[in-house]
Amino acid sequence: MADYITRTGAERLHHELLQLLNVERPKVTAEVSAAAAQGDRSENAEYIYGKRRLREIDRRVRFLSKRLDELVVVAEAPKDLSRVHFGAWVTLEDDAGDEVTYRIVGPDEFDVDRGFISIDSPVARALIGKRGGDEVTVRRPKGDATYTIVGVKYQT
Repeated sequence: MADYITRTGAERLHHELLQLLNVERPKVTAEVSAAAAQGDRSENAEYIYGKRRLREIDRRVRFLSKRLDELVVVAEAPKDLSRVHFGAWVTLEDDAGDEVTYRIVGPDEFDVDRGFISIDSPVARALIGKRGGDEVTVRRPKGDATYTIVGVKYQT
């Protein structure tokens, strides 16, 4: 199965890649060159740290480049807007009447603080394909939880 990502998530990863290539790497390269010009590199902390930082940047650049090639950007809402699919904002109500809203996103962009949950999470798996008014049971380590889907919407 392909790994999905929203357009916003893909743009964020692409921006990070460009930032690393066009800003961070040239800056650190210049710092390493300046540190190397100071002489003895074996005890030069700026040089050693700079080389380490360059390796970290290069590793992240390789990861992001490869990852962006693998991801499938989902830019359009599905045909059936009443069902929960990737990218949906889903409002759930628990047995106590408390509501919570989640957006189902790819594993590269989940952020619980913003309400973004991975499509691979137990909650998202329980929601996919359901529609407003349906009840879903989510298996959790601390016990099952039952929710009612109050709303499903798609927006960027």
